[in-house]
Amino acid sequence: MVQKKICLLGAFAVGKTSLVMRYVNSIFGEKYHTTVGVKIDKKQLVADGEEITLMIWDLAGQDDLTRLRTSYLRGVSGYVIVADGTRPFSLNTAINMHKEAREYTGDVPFIVAINKADLREEQWQVEEEQLKALEDDGATIILTSAKTGDGVEEMFQKLTQNMLAFDSENTSSDTERK
Repeated sequence: MVQKKICLLGAFAVGKTSLVMRYVNSIFGEKYHTTVGVKIDKKQLVADGEEITLMIWDLAGQDDLTRLRTSYLRGVSGYVIVADGTRPFSLNTAINMHKEAREYTGDVPFIVAINKADLREEQWQVEEEQLKALEDDGATIILTSAKTGDGVEEMFQKLTQNMLAFDSENTSSDTERK
């Protein structure tokens, strides 16, 4: 069995913990709980015919005054950048965190999750142009809702497949260099 460490990064209250709880335990709670430091969960799945154990690190939310604790990224195979579709500034925070994480991790796979998609009709504030610019820059964007579960399974599955493909590409590149 293969084990992969992934981290969820994003501003405060974007729904990182709720996404993890929905994915790992199939539950959603309306009450907000602040993550202090990091919370680690585990989930087993099958991707591309391979059994995978995801070690999911839910990192405390960031803001403009705090920096990403890069020590949490040590050994990461991929990460999810989470933004809140009802708070556009959280997307800017997410983009800045992605830049910081990229400096530390290199080109490991990542997904951008725009959470709270269940509020898209009445409270959504992220512009399609912002999402298009991210996609043009190579980001895979998935709209998620921890409340309804929409996009959550897809997000983790896609990241896992991307990590396996990344490993395969790097293994074949290493073999070719020898």
